[in-house]
Amino acid sequence: MAPEKNRTLYRTFFALYIPLVLQQMITLGVNLADNIMLGAYGESALAGVAAVNQIQFVFQNILMGTGDGLVMFCSQYWGEKKTEPMRRISATAMHFALIVAVILFAAATFAPSGVMHIFTDSEPIVREGLIYLNIIRFTYPFFAVTQILLASMRSVGRVKIAFALSVMTLIVNCCINYTLIFGHFGAPALGTAGAAIGTLTARILETAVVIWYVKFRDTDLKLKLAGFFRHDPVLSRDYFRVSWMTILVQGLWGVNTALQTVILGHMNSIAIAANSAASNMYLLVKASAIGAASSASVIIGREVGEGDYARVQRTAVSLQKLFVILGIAGGLLLFVIYRPILGLYDLAPETRAMAASFLQVLCVIQVFQTYQMPTNSGIIRGGGNARFQIILDLISIWCIVLPLSAIMAFVVKASPVAVIWCLNADQIFKGVPIWYYVNRRNWIRKLTR
Repeated sequence: MAPEKNRTLYRTFFALYIPLVLQQMITLGVNLADNIMLGAYGESALAGVAAVNQIQFVFQNILMGTGDGLVMFCSQYWGEKKTEPMRRISATAMHFALIVAVILFAAATFAPSGVMHIFTDSEPIVREGLIYLNIIRFTYPFFAVTQILLASMRSVGRVKIAFALSVMTLIVNCCINYTLIFGHFGAPALGTAGAAIGTLTARILETAVVIWYVKFRDTDLKLKLAGFFRHDPVLSRDYFRVSWMTILVQGLWGVNTALQTVILGHMNSIAIAANSAASNMYLLVKASAIGAASSASVIIGREVGEGDYARVQRTAVSLQKLFVILGIAGGLLLFVIYRPILGLYDLAPETRAMAASFLQVLCVIQVFQTYQMPTNSGIIRGGGNARFQIILDLISIWCIVLPLSAIMAFVVKASPVAVIWCLNADQIFKGVPIWYYVNRRNWIRKLTR
């Protein structure tokens, strides 16, 4: 690709990437703030909320897969300048997201104790988790609406609204948490319940703001409330024919991450608290990979819609080089920041030492993940091909990583640090087949009618 075209590509990429990464980091910063405040309140509260947040994480990943499928289709239609199919696909994605939200709400309402015991056998942790879950379940439908509307905006390159929403959520959540967890300014000290109230309030506000934005500020898709009550059977079949794979991939990845908490939580209570502190910090840096994948998906999808497949291949090569640089930078950043941020937690020395060991492993994982995830989830999936990712993930995660990790944890009785290496090993070895597939095989699929 010519230098001038590369500069244009990189300008387009970073115009999407920077707001998306900042939005992701601030969203995760809300969880980090929760963790730091609850870590000061008590380790049982920290571990209980961490366990409940695994449900949120699975849900978030299902919504991410739903939104990614929407972006796969809509970015190609946007490249063809066809907006009516985009509105109908957005409605289909919204219907599915709300159905999932209702199912999770029902599980949290009618079987909360059973849900908590999936993650830990420690009764103090279960008690704190149940307090949090009883309130946080009401966030699920609001979060579904917000994420699908933001995915619709992302498909046309409008990403600043997501960043603005994240800033608002962080401020609201932190202020309420500070007030209600510890009982400042004359408020009652509610502990875990205070953290849940802060999150619920922030979710309701962000849903209200994004609906206002879509109704009054969006000039591209022109989404209308009435449109979400319509069902297009043809486009729905098109959407689910491909999107079931993105939903399954992201959902399984969320379940995989939750199972990491299950494995560590059943090793000892120190491991689950250490993993909570380490994983929230790691996810902040991992936002670089997630933002790169989302940006690449929009760019590749739009170019596929425009029909110049040779340019799509050139763009894929240029983006891969960029992903390697971003991965090295992310690994170095995590290495620099993890000790100062761990110092903000009020943790027992053994818990702090274990969290530091986990983060040393994750510094290495970040380098490899920032190449393979954006290449797989951004370039290949953005090009309309989700089948490769689901096959690769089913083999690597469910046939290799999880069985090996369970054996190391419960049969070999390996240390939690060794188990963390096993749980994240796929981030390293998946890079080889991904590189081969994107550079040596035909991965472009046209999805639009």
